[in-house]
Amino acid sequence: AVEAYVSTAASPVTDACAVKAIELIAKYLPVAVKEPKNSEAREQMAYAQFLAGMAFNNASLGYVHAMAHQLGGFYDLPHGVCNALLLPHVERFNQRAAKERLDEVGAILGANNADLAGLEVIDAITKLAGIVGIPKTLKELGVKEEDFDVLADNALKDVCGFTNPVQANKDEIIAIFRAAFEPAA
Repeated sequence: AVEAYVSTAASPVTDACAVKAIELIAKYLPVAVKEPKNSEAREQMAYAQFLAGMAFNNASLGYVHAMAHQLGGFYDLPHGVCNALLLPHVERFNQRAAKERLDEVGAILGANNADLAGLEVIDAITKLAGIVGIPKTLKELGVKEEDFDVLADNALKDVCGFTNPVQANKDEIIAIFRAAFEPAA
């Protein structure tokens, strides 16, 4: 949903779907994870997934998915975990071109989840990932630094990256992988 919202192909229709998905995710994802039998939370997450899919099927995605595809294929890692782990790092990179939209995402997250209220968007995304148990680093997932070169080459060829709000070069993609690899100091 966040990638579709900051995509260069976003439109008012995709924005509406993405915003509603982000609202629902902020509110219901922690509940669905904490209470797996909570049918309302699970239903709302299914709806959020549907809306996010409608948004990104029409606005496309960005480097989060372009990079996650490489991790999943290279290491057989779960797609959602890779996306969640990479999201704050890619959006930090994207802030130079999409700051206003990302600030809106932060406000939506905070308005729909008290634990995220008042946080900057990158901190809110990171905190939400922590709340639901997403690993903090690529290193924890068994990713190897020596593979960054080939992972970056392939990510730059992935069609999802074409609508990222900032077009990156190989060194920038490697830097994003590196930022996601080591724990924050």
